[in-house]
Amino acid sequence: MSRDWLGFCRACGDDVGRVLAGLPARADREGVLGTGSGGDETTVVDDAAEQAVVARLEDLHREEVGFTLVSEELGERVFGEGELRIVVDPIDGSVNAKRVLPFFSISIAVANGPRMDDVKFGYVRDFGSGEEWWATRGGGAWLDGRRLGDERPKGELEVLMLEGTYTSNIAELAPAFVRLAYRLRVMGSLALALCQLAAGRADAVASLRPIRALDIAASQLLLAEVGLAIELPDAPPIGESPLDTVARSRVVAGASAAVCARLAGALGV
Repeated sequence: MSRDWLGFCRACGDDVGRVLAGLPARADREGVLGTGSGGDETTVVDDAAEQAVVARLEDLHREEVGFTLVSEELGERVFGEGELRIVVDPIDGSVNAKRVLPFFSISIAVANGPRMDDVKFGYVRDFGSGEEWWATRGGGAWLDGRRLGDERPKGELEVLMLEGTYTSNIAELAPAFVRLAYRLRVMGSLALALCQLAAGRADAVASLRPIRALDIAASQLLLAEVGLAIELPDAPPIGESPLDTVARSRVVAGASAAVCARLAGALGV
């Protein structure tokens, strides 16, 4: 992992930033072009962002780097030989992005193999605040150059962030959290919600619907590097989860395994 992956990911983020600048309004962004490999609608902004990242990856391949791309819309695409996997969600929080709501991100994970435990570098950029989050396995987690870990989430949950939510999901499941968390936040980007947890801004995160590995591949490494817990209660253990586009499990995360167990219990697992 001697390559400058932070510099590479920043360049990808800059490319997507230029795409967003060229699509400033909701009408520019929300047209539906088809269906991505994960089954979600592919909008103009999703497609343009992914094309920008793929162009950057093609440049990387021309430097004789072999890897497999795992991406939101394309699924898997092989660029030469090698165990390296680059897991990309060009726009995490697509609904926010197409609505021009400033809470969505690019998420990139670099792995030396096919499982979550193989992720060695993770990067998330918040296109609303401009904050950059990254982590290197064994090298810590960082926010805009400041090492994370000093400010911890609370064991008694004041702020619980929910993701993967439709109105029906919240109506069904929110009552189970009444005695577990004092306040709820529903922001619309799972990658960023996990980053907020890593910084101690939130106390726990739960997705009410099954998520894909690419949704959390980068941000789960930040949690690991600051000693926080994250689990896939429907398909444990998280470290064995394949780095692909298949939705397998809901996700819970917090200060400890005990917090995760309480969240999973609220979800009925």
